[in-house]
Amino acid sequence: MNLYRGCCHGCIYCDSRSNCYNIIDFDRVRIKKDCITILKKQLSSKRSSGVIQIGAMSDTYNPFEKKYEITREALKLINKYGFGAAIATKSDLIVRDIDILKRINEHSPVIVKFTITCAHDKLSKIIEPNVCVSSKRFEAIRKLREAGIYTGILMMPLLPFINDTKENIDKIITQAYNANANFIYPMFGVTLRANQRFYYYQKLNEKFPQLLPKYRALYGDKYICNSPNTELLSNYFEMRCSKLGITYKMNNIISEYKDKFKSEQISFDF
Repeated sequence: MNLYRGCCHGCIYCDSRSNCYNIIDFDRVRIKKDCITILKKQLSSKRSSGVIQIGAMSDTYNPFEKKYEITREALKLINKYGFGAAIATKSDLIVRDIDILKRINEHSPVIVKFTITCAHDKLSKIIEPNVCVSSKRFEAIRKLREAGIYTGILMMPLLPFINDTKENIDKIITQAYNANANFIYPMFGVTLRANQRFYYYQKLNEKFPQLLPKYRALYGDKYICNSPNTELLSNYFEMRCSKLGITYKMNNIISEYKDKFKSEQISFDF
């Protein structure tokens, strides 16, 4: 579910800006009308529970959430009706809701996925200008892990010729390990399609003008724009994560965060 429409983080690579999602004036945040009332009605009518994904299209912990607490109210309902939560965010504001996340985690799976693309705060402020810097996200991961919440990193996108470097990946992994992150899930490239490609190229021209001709020559109108160094970076990433015991395969991530809530089938011998 998405409780808000639009996002003001200003990330230059955001796929949610693409035309196919039909979000007019994407950079303006709007609360979805009656979303808490609707959610309460829907959850109360369900015969079985599950895990609710939050924040796929727009970050549910935008600056307005601090005042309006729409996400916090939704989490209270998720807890009340016995559901789990899978939250994607770039904001350390989620730390405010650790108390509710801990209560949910007593009866249902909880996973928090922090998007972190840059090890250095200076670069993160260039490509993700309106959100808290990477160091604050690592600190939020540490606090969530101390609270027993399964938490890790979406290391995506790694923008070709910008942050798709061995040094950047190595430092993200090291900081994730120091924060006790459970997992890192990567993407060695970026997706570009109608409207978003236009916006991204505009930002490249503003911030990295020397790269614009390179992108146009290499990727043209491609949707999936993989880093030229994908194989090398992927091999190094997997080696480092394996050495440090950090999960990086999606099926293992899903299995781990749901593990303690799996019900065992009882068999009887006759």
